[in-house]
Amino acid sequence: MVIGVLAGLVVSFLGESTWRLGCLLIGASLGVGAVERIVLPGRDAGLLQVRTKAFDVTVLAVAGVAIIALAIVVPEGR
Repeated sequence: MVIGVLAGLVVSFLGESTWRLGCLLIGASLGVGAVERIVLPGRDAGLLQVRTKAFDVTVLAVAGVAIIALAIVVPEGR
């Protein structure tokens, strides 16, 4: 998940036209993190484990969906 977020940040900073793709990568990585948190047992979750499993999954999923939605909805600049 961290590698995906870092890749999204790198893509976002490459140029004006790539910010949308970078945000989509970040949102997708957070979604993958939510799925990983669901699947992995507590002792193997590592840094994905912050609070309870339900809280972690909810925060990761909502953040991922919000970032993807904003990347799609925000219009291109002039």
